[in-house]
Formats: sequence, C-alpha cells, structure tokens
Amino acid sequence: MSTPHDPAPPPDPAVPRPGDGLRLAFGTLSVLPVRVPYVDRAVAGRAMSAAPLVGLVLAGVAAGVLAVASYAGTGPLVAAVLALGALALLTRGLHLDGLADVADGLGSGKPAEGALRIMKASDIGPFGVLSLLFVLLAQAAALTQAGARHGADGAAAALVVAVVCGRVAIGLGCVRHVPAARPGGLGAMVAGTLRPATVAVFVVLLAGAASGLGAAAELGPVRPPVAVAAGLLAATALLWHTVRRFGGITGDVLGALAETATTTVLVVLSTA
Repeated sequence: MSTPHDPAPPPDPAVPRPGDGLRLAFGTLSVLPVRVPYVDRAVAGRAMSAAPLVGLVLAGVAAGVLAVASYAGTGPLVAAVLALGALALLTRGLHLDGLADVADGLGSGKPAEGALRIMKASDIGPFGVLSLLFVLLAQAAALTQAGARHGADGAAAALVVAVVCGRVAIGLGCVRHVPAARPGGLGAMVAGTLRPATVAVFVVLLAGAASGLGAAAELGPVRPPVAVAAGLLAATALLWHTVRRFGGITGDVLGALAETATTTVLVVLSTA
C-alpha cells in the first residue's frame, strides 16, 4: 500500500491524456515546441477540432504586429507584410508549403500516384513558386487595401477573420467520408475524424463572431460572414478537385485549404 510520501507513478505514454488533442494542435499547426507522447486517430481528431482555436491565437499575434506597425507609421503595405511574415514564422510556413506542393502536384498533370510522389519531394517546382507568389501578393495587397479603406482596426479584424476561417477550412478536409490519399502521413491520421455537424458548428460560430467583429471594426456586420462563406466555398472547391485528382487528402491538401480560404476572405474584405 502506498503512503502519502510515495511518489506518484509516471504517466503511461501509451495512454492518451486530457489535453493531448489541444497540445497536438498547437504542436502541429504552430511553431510552439509542444510534445505529445501518445497520438492516435482520436487524439488527431481532437487536434483538428482545436485548429480554429490555434488560428485565433496566431491571428491575435499577427494582428498585434499589424496594429503596432500601423501605429508606428510604417504605412498599410509594410504593416501588412510584417503581419503576414509573422504569421508565416508562427506556422513555420507549413500551410504555404502545402499550397506549393499541391500546386506542383495538380500542375504536373500526372495520375494520382505520380502527382503524390511530386508533392512528397523536398524541392519546389514552377507551379509551386507561382502559387506562392500569387497568394502572398494577393494577401498583402488585400490586407493593405483593407487598411487603407477601414483603418488599422479594420485590417486587424480582417486578418483575424481570415486566419481563423483558414483553420476552419482544415476541418472540411477531415470530415467523414473524405478519404486519405496515401496510407501514411498526417492526411491518413486525420482523414474522416470529424463529424460534419462539428464543422457546421464551427462555421456558424465563426460567421457570428465575424459579424460582431466586423461591426465593431467598421467592416460592417454583413461583409465578414459573406467573406467567410466565400472562403469556405473556395476551399470546398479545392478539396473536391484534389480528392478527385489524388484520391483523397494529404497534409499538404489541408495546408492548401487553409491558405485558399484565408486569401479569399482577405480579398472579399478588401472591397469597398
């Protein structure tokens, strides 16, 4: 029998612990060095459920960089570039890398097996370079325009809505009946782990929060939910196309979904 002075036994690394999903979400989707000793599909599913929360934290930091740069007098363009650069650093460029790989795979015109092999290669091809240039320029230009039209607060609100929407879009690729393209990797671990109803709740909550944030930041209560809908529709179209071409999702596809939704939201919110 143990006494009050006996040390507690160490946790079994083969048993999931409360919070493993959240830790895995931050460890996978951000630069934070979080270690999770045990990961299975249940933990991975909870991690994907926590992706919007990770996005909210990252967006808050990036919006803070944007606000500081704006109030320091850098101008909307430099402030936008600094905020997007901070976001890329906070994510280790993970989603941008996924976007480039998916563009190379789709642009190759090869069957699924050959396209997946191209995506897994460590180098980046011309389609990947072009997609990164287009997306980063579009994001910077849209965020700059939002700052010019709606001020620093409006631009910060647009960035928060866009980044969180990008992480909600990741959940679209993890709903049931969406297969994995290959047996290993992140895609195989998270494919089919989320119920459609769970993602639907995230969408409704995001739309409501975006409306309130837009009203407070003079973006208006209507345009942010419309931008969210447009971003998720664009991500859904890409998801459908990649599943048709590759046979399912990969981790790269999830990153591409995030960047597609984020860019679309920023472009919609940059309009007058």
